[in-house]
Amino acid sequence: MPKLASQPCFLTPERLQPEYPLFVFLPGMDGTGQLLRTQTAGLEVAFDVRCLMIPPDDLTSWDVLSDRVINLIEDELKINPHRLVYLCGESFGGALAIKVALKVPQLFNRIILVNPASALHRRPWLKWASGLVYLVPSCFFEFSALGLLPFLASLELVERNIRQELLKTMRLVPPQTVLWRLSLIKEFDVDAPQLQGITQPVLLLASALDRLLPSVTEARYLVKNLPKAKMVVLPYSGHACLVESAVNLYEIMQEETFLDFSTKTAMDKKENAIALSQSDRQD
Repeated sequence: MPKLASQPCFLTPERLQPEYPLFVFLPGMDGTGQLLRTQTAGLEVAFDVRCLMIPPDDLTSWDVLSDRVINLIEDELKINPHRLVYLCGESFGGALAIKVALKVPQLFNRIILVNPASALHRRPWLKWASGLVYLVPSCFFEFSALGLLPFLASLELVERNIRQELLKTMRLVPPQTVLWRLSLIKEFDVDAPQLQGITQPVLLLASALDRLLPSVTEARYLVKNLPKAKMVVLPYSGHACLVESAVNLYEIMQEETFLDFSTKTAMDKKENAIALSQSDRQD
């Protein structure tokens, strides 16, 4: 296994909000975390946001990667050990979020899974199809990213600049890393009794037009086996739904009454402060 040049880390906003609940986002196969910026402004109303960045040369196991995520979260909590923690994972990051939650369930208050890549071990045809990637010469990976784009997202719902950013992030991942992360997804195996040990409220977002994974079917399976889970189907969304302009993760959490009371209190305080500031300027 090649020597790693760097370690996973958290991308942090310019303005830290340690008094707010911590929102930890685990990204998809690209591992960059850059694409969350389409959601960051909304989330920062009530959260102190952190996004995991997995180096492009990272070829570690589920256990090692989940341990590093846990260490990063524990470091963040040293500043304010009593605040709530929301864990959110998308696609590959959704599978990672499940692994992390199983290791330290007491660390999290809420979990959000967005089209999690947790189904391959239960669907042999998907496992077989994913194996075809190994037959693609590495020199074609950069070009295949362009062809994969329509399968990854409903492009008509994604702004032009975000489409370009999506393609750019896909091309940043070396072929060796793509194959490694695919192998992790193929070997991901969490059974129903393990899922039943995750007792926090879980919100599942499933895209009805996902062309990569059977996300709605997988969400139904997870809702059946997670004690406190509910799902939201996004009827017009593709796999990478969080980059779509019509999808607002924070608003969905509000609509589904998925915010903890303490989170709503923090949000209300901020809104009141803004209202008072505007009132003072008018006076």
